[in-house]
Amino acid sequence: MKKIKSLTRQPDLSVIVSMYNEEESLGFFFDTMEKELAKLKGYSYEIVCIDDGSCDATYALLEERARQDDRIKVIKFSRNFGKEYGMMAGLKFCSGRAAIPIDVDLQDPPALIAEFVKKWEEGYDMVYGIRNDRTSDTFLKRWTAKLFYKTYNLMTKSPIPYNAGDYRLIDRKVINAILSLKERNVFMKGVFGWTGFKSCGIKYTRQKRKAGVSKWNYWKLWNFALDGITASTTFPLRVWTYLGSLLSTTGMLYALYIIIRTIVRGTDVPGYASLLVFILLLGGIQMIILGILGEYIGRIFIEVKNRPLYIVEKKVNLNDEEA
Repeated sequence: MKKIKSLTRQPDLSVIVSMYNEEESLGFFFDTMEKELAKLKGYSYEIVCIDDGSCDATYALLEERARQDDRIKVIKFSRNFGKEYGMMAGLKFCSGRAAIPIDVDLQDPPALIAEFVKKWEEGYDMVYGIRNDRTSDTFLKRWTAKLFYKTYNLMTKSPIPYNAGDYRLIDRKVINAILSLKERNVFMKGVFGWTGFKSCGIKYTRQKRKAGVSKWNYWKLWNFALDGITASTTFPLRVWTYLGSLLSTTGMLYALYIIIRTIVRGTDVPGYASLLVFILLLGGIQMIILGILGEYIGRIFIEVKNRPLYIVEKKVNLNDEEA
């Protein structure tokens, strides 16, 4: 097969896709993506693939494709670091005037890229997809996602659009702003919202996964949501200040009531059951507070170690200057 060479000039679009054990999805992904990108007349592109420590043949298949087409760039992590860090690597290594993160399962339709580009041409710096129809997801996943978006937006000063995922077009100025951040606890949806810039959303119907199985379970999604909230806001810490003040005031008023009642009516036998419930309630609240403090202290620990976000083991079609 004849090798396809990329243009020497900067590509217009960089498609970023982070993969973990996706050998079953690669063929369909590249066939569909190349077909849709070819429809964008006048726009050059590259596809930046991050192998996030796969244990199957994902990297071998990516390397084979990259050897045949210079527009396909491959980054192999030394182990599995997570999707957020894969996306950060893609933003760092991409060279396009705009980047489009997308999942390899193609639940987010590549046909929407043309509409992203139109909005970009109109002057928008970020164009994000809104999952208007998520019937392909389970009821529990839809319900928990709705709860997360509501909870997150109540807590943070930079809310994220409801049902907006990572699938979007990001202008180079936004990419540079994201890469200027030094934090290691990365939550990309929150980072996108924090940067600001002129943005708009486009609604679409989320499709069923084309091949393979999802690597996300509910435990991972719970930890992902917890990381997102603690990485974006200190509200969980602040709320206990207010709750503690309320409990202290209530306690002082109750103590005043006991003193007055004792003076007026004399000493009575205190209720053992009510005292036990009150102690258990306060003990439970204190454990929750300690748990939240532990979450933030753990993140401080990670930040001060100042380790790199990821370790690149191999690169294909990328030179050292692009590292």
